[in-house]
Amino acid sequence: MSRQNYVFTSESVSEGHPDKVCDRISDAVLDAFLAEEPEARVAAETFATTNRVVIGGEVGLSDQDRLHDYMGRIDEIARACIKDIGYEQDKFHHQTCEITNLLHEQSAHIAQGVNASGNKDEGAGDQGIMFGFATNETPALMPAPIQYAHAILRRLAEVRKDGSEPALGPDAKSQLSIVYKDGKPVGVSSIVLSTQHIDPDLTSEHIREIVSPYIHDVLPDGWVNGKTEWHVNPTGKFVIGGPDGDAGLTGRKIIVDTYGGAAPHGGGAFSGKDPTKVDRSAAYAARYLAKNVVAAGLADKCTIQLSYAIGVSKPLSIYAETHGTGSVKPDQIEKAVDQVMDLTPRGIREHLQLNKPIYQRTAAYGHFGREPDPDGGFSWEKTDLADALKEAV
Repeated sequence: MSRQNYVFTSESVSEGHPDKVCDRISDAVLDAFLAEEPEARVAAETFATTNRVVIGGEVGLSDQDRLHDYMGRIDEIARACIKDIGYEQDKFHHQTCEITNLLHEQSAHIAQGVNASGNKDEGAGDQGIMFGFATNETPALMPAPIQYAHAILRRLAEVRKDGSEPALGPDAKSQLSIVYKDGKPVGVSSIVLSTQHIDPDLTSEHIREIVSPYIHDVLPDGWVNGKTEWHVNPTGKFVIGGPDGDAGLTGRKIIVDTYGGAAPHGGGAFSGKDPTKVDRSAAYAARYLAKNVVAAGLADKCTIQLSYAIGVSKPLSIYAETHGTGSVKPDQIEKAVDQVMDLTPRGIREHLQLNKPIYQRTAAYGHFGREPDPDGGFSWEKTDLADALKEAV
């Protein structure tokens, strides 16, 4: 029997966090190549520090001679990301920071293992294990701590960008400790928020006055009360933010990107990787399957694990766990998910329609727990497999 009464904590970071600046640029580069060639192979990494952004990695196109034609756009893409996030600091400004582009062509040896040829199916872009998770404790079928930690920062970004709260800066972190009773979230024991601010004379008390109404707006009624501890900008001033205050790197916020620590993680980051990389696409598929298992009423909570070998199309293993909440046995779910979805890399990409420029929007506030977009973004959040899963078990 799993614990029913406890406190669990998750954190989120804003789009202006140094690592998220890098995730955003890497995914924007990916989107640019996919917009030109849906089957493009991209693995883009970004590093950011004071007045400098470095972009490196590999790109594979059907005609590699065309790669040079696109290189001139990388500088423009990076600056557009930094501008939209909101950085106009003296030591990190979208107009003046130095952009270094070190992207180059994909290794032919990797390409021959991944690409389909002759009687060989398209293989996975790398070995690895991927986890998906879902729980019925929130409407989005996400763990409450990470879902609401994201929601706080998204709301603060909205009011910062629309001019309602010009005192706020782009860089921020949130952390929520959620109280569970009888296995369900019922309240918040502590709120931690650190947000960059423009006016150096603002105190922690001033910042709390600004952010408090928005935090109350996004949390369920009654979750915050007189017993809730608040820690807003606990170190005092937070004027120097973003890559000027702390270096950033693509792929360092894998727990923020997924389930806030409430579920296992295979270790692979998402941003900058095209969907032949199962680190990304199979993690999306595992979330999609776990969410549909819960949506189908087969379990209140579900974890799905998939594993792959580089160059091999079929998953090596499929594992399901319902944490004692299932109405059917886990091995029935394992057989059912394999039956209702082609879990080869190409099967995942086609089922979820992943060969589209839909990734820049995933770079902040979580890859999961979002509403599917009309253009195909967040397609892995649909629950259109629920009926098929019920029939398959």
